[in-house]
Amino acid sequence: MRRMRSEVITVRTGSRPTVQDITAEAEQFVSGQGDGLLHVFVPHATAGLAIIETGAGSDDDLLTALDAVLPTDNRWRHRHGSPGHGRDHVLPAFVAPYATLPVLGGRLALGTWQSICLVDTNGDNTTRQVRFSFLPG
Repeated sequence: MRRMRSEVITVRTGSRPTVQDITAEAEQFVSGQGDGLLHVFVPHATAGLAIIETGAGSDDDLLTALDAVLPTDNRWRHRHGSPGHGRDHVLPAFVAPYATLPVLGGRLALGTWQSICLVDTNGDNTTRQVRFSFLPG
């Protein structure tokens, strides 16, 4: 019987909103695993995952778009933490805290410019946990 394999990594996100590429860590986790599915999950109420291009400005564009849709101001009812922190708790409704990706021959089946990115707008937490789970095919 084939079993699911799971591992948690810690990602340092710092004290400012960030889009952090974790593709290399995901690739290392599935390397040599054959065919199956990789499920990536962020067990936090104020972070999410995005599959986007990085390095060409899209990561900064995503943060700009999130600021436009979810401004850091005092409109939020959830008010503990730094000013505007309520928006961080709404973020996972827009940027889901999970993603599932195909793995073929022990390699992620991402498109040419796609990367797996941790999206963290909450400067109150400087580190995040990310769970990788591989389900063999």
